Amino acid sequence: MYAVIQTGGKQYRVEVGTELEIERLEAGPGESVAFDHVLLVADGDAASIGRPLVANASVAAQVVRRERGEKLISFKYRPKARRRVKKGHRQELTVVRISDIVVDGKSAAGDLAEAEERRKTERERLEEGARRQAAKDAELAAKLAAEKPAKSAKADAAETKTAPKRASSAKAVTKATAETAKTPSTKPATADTTEKGATKTKATAKGSTTAAKLTAAKPAAPKPASKTSAPKTPRVRKSGED
Repeated sequence: MYAVIQTGGKQYRVEVGTELEIERLEAGPGESVAFDHVLLVADGDAASIGRPLVANASVAAQVVRRERGEKLISFKYRPKARRRVKKGHRQELTVVRISDIVVDGKSAAGDLAEAEERRKTERERLEEGARRQAAKDAELAAKLAAEKPAKSAKADAAETKTAPKRASSAKAVTKATAETAKTPSTKPATADTTEKGATKTKATAKGSTTAAKLTAAKPAAPKPASKTSAPKTPRVRKSGED
């Protein structure tokens, strides 16, 4: 809800909680004042327009402090007359805070208080739900913390049971390794080397024999006849030649 009021020759649009700087009033800080010149009151989609004022409407306010406005300079002169006038002015103001708008018995401050109470109730309900959820989370965390030592004890017991088996397996592996190391080799290294050399010599001899057999079995290719081996025809001497 908002309203339009008139004071000090000016019009202001105000709501509950609005602070205004208006022309100096006779009331001092902390006192309450009422504005009866209400030109318009609007509440949601409904609006009451005064002709010129809204009937049964008023705006209540509380004086916050008194102060002075910014300095305004007034300068007047007349050309060619050597007349110059310079003045400064600071307006006396009163700061007020709007506390309530009332029209036909309906109070804007009351509506705001009811809405705030509803919001507060809703906030308290949400806070209560958050507290309950936090308590449930703490209970679950304590339960999990209690179950964890029991699981750790079971794991330790299982580890204790399997430890002797692992030790016996390790001993068996160590014993087998020791026996393997103690067993001597059946073939000395020199005999193995001699046997490999004899085998290589036999293979070389066998290869030579096979190559000789293949050479003997292959027939010799006939040699081409040379031009010089052809028989010469005897030359017939003519008579009179020596």
